[in-house]
Amino acid sequence: MSSVLDRGAEGHAAAFCYKGNGSCPRRVHPLGIQLVIYLACAAGMLITVLGNLFVVLAVAYFKALHTPTNLLLLSLALADLLLGLLVLPFSIIRSVESCWFFGDFLCRLHTYLDTLFCLTSIFHLCFISIDRHCAICEPLLYPSKFTVRVALRYILAGWGVPTAYTALFLYTDVVERGLSQWLEEMPCVGSCQLLFNKFWGWLNFPMFFFPCLIMISLYVKIFMVATRQVQQINILSRSLAGALKRERKAAKTLGIAVGIYLLCWLPFTIDTMVDSLLNFITPPLVFDVFIWFAYFNSACNPIIYVFSYRWFRKALKLFLSREIFTPRTPTTDLYQE
Repeated sequence: MSSVLDRGAEGHAAAFCYKGNGSCPRRVHPLGIQLVIYLACAAGMLITVLGNLFVVLAVAYFKALHTPTNLLLLSLALADLLLGLLVLPFSIIRSVESCWFFGDFLCRLHTYLDTLFCLTSIFHLCFISIDRHCAICEPLLYPSKFTVRVALRYILAGWGVPTAYTALFLYTDVVERGLSQWLEEMPCVGSCQLLFNKFWGWLNFPMFFFPCLIMISLYVKIFMVATRQVQQINILSRSLAGALKRERKAAKTLGIAVGIYLLCWLPFTIDTMVDSLLNFITPPLVFDVFIWFAYFNSACNPIIYVFSYRWFRKALKLFLSREIFTPRTPTTDLYQE
């Protein structure tokens, strides 16, 4: 049997990641399909990088945007930007070539950064939900309760907790000791299917499930309160009514962002959990589709902002027209109608 496998490997060297015994099999796509996949993934990466880069620059540049909520948006965009810059280029090659050519160290680092940025995103969305809940349900107390200092604490927690949690599982033997009855060595050379990758769903289920549960419950309450406020809005003063409408629109926009996050990430998370119980029967192509569908979420938020936020469109116009180089531009009131 061994000699048959060896001859098969030699006869079809292009179907394996490396020459020699023990190499992982490689999916060979026709050149046209391979080119289409590369272009589609590269386009998604480009949208992710440019869109989130603009959010970071706009919030940092315009003084009118230096608010607690926008600081959270900036930090969220930074996580998505770093995902696009540091993770997606390697993920494109791994998905198209179905092989990992960069060694074990970079494989672990890639997995660490991938998980870190994704968990950081969901933590920030959870904190933004708390911010919107306070703004809608306690509008009079909101300016004193959710300050810049509070936002910075949330940002620190949003980066610190995923960093420590991911490092604990990825760079220690916790996974190997805790799941030793399930785990096997990597079956072949040229794969980046780390133990942490295979159990992504189970290891990160608490970090995914509980923030999502908090966000859903908060937005249900926000929706109920906002519905009551609509009935009262006609008796309010024009200025207070306008402020209330802006808060409701911001809550609605971020609610859409949360919904899209769940839509993008649930298939991958559920698959990784169920797949581990079924001896990892998910075809590699299906797994790649799920993970890229999840990656696509990082490109969605800037697109949502374009259609929802007037300040985002106004800031984009100023950048594209090069008016940002004038001295007065940083103090422009982007909220002015």
